[in-house]
Amino acid sequence: MHCCSCIARRSYINMDSKEFAKLKRMDESLKLTKEIDCVVYTSELLEMDEEGADQPMAAERDTWSKGVEFLFSCIALSVGLGNVWRFPFIALENGGGAFLIPYLVVLLLVGRPIYYLEVIIGQFSSRGCIGAFDLAPIFRGVAYGQVYSTALATTYYACIMALTIRYLVVSFSEVLPWTYCLAEWGAQCVATGATANDSSNISTSLQGKSSAELYFTQTVLREPYSLDEGLGTPSREMVLCLLATWIIIALTLVKGIRSSGKASYFLALFPYVIMLILLLRALTLPGAWNGIVYFIQPQWNQLLNPHVWYAAITQMFFSLAICFGTLVMYASFNDFSKRVHKDVIIVTTIDSFTSILAGCIIFGILGNLAHETNVTDISKVVKGGAGLAFISYPEAIAKFKYLPQMFAVLFFFMLLVLGIGSNIGMATCVINVIKDRFPHLQHWQLAIGASIVGFLCGLVYMTPGGQFILNLVDFYGCTFIALVMAIAELFAFSWVYGVKRLCNDIEFMLNVKTGFYWRICWAIMAPGLMFLVLVYMLVSYEPLTYKGVEYPEAAYMAGWLIWGLGVAQLPFWALYTIYQQPGHSFLTKFRLALQPTKDWGPRQPQKLQAYLLHRQKVAESKQRRGNFFFDNIFG
Repeated sequence: MHCCSCIARRSYINMDSKEFAKLKRMDESLKLTKEIDCVVYTSELLEMDEEGADQPMAAERDTWSKGVEFLFSCIALSVGLGNVWRFPFIALENGGGAFLIPYLVVLLLVGRPIYYLEVIIGQFSSRGCIGAFDLAPIFRGVAYGQVYSTALATTYYACIMALTIRYLVVSFSEVLPWTYCLAEWGAQCVATGATANDSSNISTSLQGKSSAELYFTQTVLREPYSLDEGLGTPSREMVLCLLATWIIIALTLVKGIRSSGKASYFLALFPYVIMLILLLRALTLPGAWNGIVYFIQPQWNQLLNPHVWYAAITQMFFSLAICFGTLVMYASFNDFSKRVHKDVIIVTTIDSFTSILAGCIIFGILGNLAHETNVTDISKVVKGGAGLAFISYPEAIAKFKYLPQMFAVLFFFMLLVLGIGSNIGMATCVINVIKDRFPHLQHWQLAIGASIVGFLCGLVYMTPGGQFILNLVDFYGCTFIALVMAIAELFAFSWVYGVKRLCNDIEFMLNVKTGFYWRICWAIMAPGLMFLVLVYMLVSYEPLTYKGVEYPEAAYMAGWLIWGLGVAQLPFWALYTIYQQPGHSFLTKFRLALQPTKDWGPRQPQKLQAYLLHRQKVAESKQRRGNFFFDNIFG
């Protein structure tokens, strides 16, 4: 009893009274009377402490200065450009107000449960997205694929920020440059300024192209019809804007989450100030209510269209930034016992509310544009994707008779803040993966290095054919890869590690029981719906086009190569992990690769000891109920 008791008491020394009382109640039935078990457990713990002494990253890992910084950082990450331009257009394409029904259903069955799942894993383990897969090492390739996809998204997201800075700068001009025609644009150009509302312009606008569209495609992008003649040389103005974007990102990241956490207050809250100003202005414009009604008017027949549900899931997927590794990374900086489930409800609700709010603003202004041009079908004044932000909205601002420059500055500054908030989260995810692997590197070195690499990679998007490349990378490098990785992640968390054990971990960490809603969504609804989306995507696949123009064969090959490099992370790291396991047979190594690593659990040594004792108690007291499928969900 001498050895065992001394070790046991020594592990309690630094515990506060609450932790001690909890551990005492938890082990009341054991009383540490089983000396053999005690010696085994404590010897393992001592070995882990010795191993942990050689891993400075565990002790030096950053934490949020205040718990609320996690909430604001998640809001800044999730609420981004997709809420402002992608959601309104996707909703319009897929049933208007009827789209809100599948969107909210998907929020409850997919978005919120996965969001909570990733946050819980990150907070419980205090590991980044790579280390989080210590719970099922054979799936570590999922995290590497997610980081690869996030890195690609970071490069082209910065390109959109560069476009925003370009428009923000010219919005201070005495006359907005997209409100009038230039001679080189030809006779097809129709000026969109406030003075260009006569009947001749109205009739011509239905046949020609607006000055806002030509300014975007001809002056800003210098966009070719196709890639047959190559990408072209980067635009000097756009390169400077891209440089400014990465300087802002580097300055925000230079001190790690302590600087980005402080910036999150501004990045999360300020866009709503501008949104409220723009909403009030939009509601006072003639024809605005017609646009809002057009946006929310249900087309009930669309509910039976599988494409609508596909669109709802993909929109939710990218709007909340789930399954990209960023949420696991952000949560890993939390205090172990933070009541994070409340933050999850707040963030997911705010994200959906912002999407609807942005839709009302956008279509209120587009309704005014339709009113000014005597166009009854509002869909004729809408350009999707980037065009909604850089063509349709500037067209609408050009129609403002009073202070159009002020509203242009407000709008594009709002886009810049939203984009920077999302890009900070993605860049931080990539940087922390490198820092966890090489803890001796200073964060400022990683931030500057990542910004330089991101700037150099982003130069390809600054060429005339850059939007073709952006579209290609977005589809093959982000949408397609992320969907495959999301399904693999949910399978690893919910079925390999297991919902049952996950719920036990939550109870240990937060002292709360996990309801059937979360269990069923994690085990069945979320992975099932994501798998159906992947099947639908493969069945309905057609060669990617940009504005109806097909890519050269070499571009498609490059796209599939980008996709292949991401998805190949799964089998590569699985085989590597199996190879590393002890054992003489492949089957033995395979089984070991499916099990959590020896040090899986909280990173804090005291809490890890308490967790292992908790696992021992659970193993002794819990009995399996029914078959594996039933027991994993309801056990």
